[in-house]
Amino acid sequence: MRAEDVLPDRQNEVRLGDVVARKGSVAAFLANARVLADPAADAEARAQAERDTRDLLPALRALGLFDVLDVRDAGVRDWLCAQLAALPPRVR
Repeated sequence: MRAEDVLPDRQNEVRLGDVVARKGSVAAFLANARVLADPAADAEARAQAERDTRDLLPALRALGLFDVLDVRDAGVRDWLCAQLAALPPRVR
């Protein structure tokens, strides 16, 4: 499967149940995870990455990202698991 098979160029988002996932959600998550994993990241950058990641989590969960991938960085993984556990249950 190719990216355009999932989300054509002319389309910027996909609805997955009651969640909208925007094009770029996975790339944004990866960028934020890099900040969260960086011990040299300043507090403001870390706080922004946490907020932005929290906003992305419903879409990433709906996409099934965490059903097939594990986060290697233990600190990011632990933070992510806590955030995912705080989300309301999935509606199928």
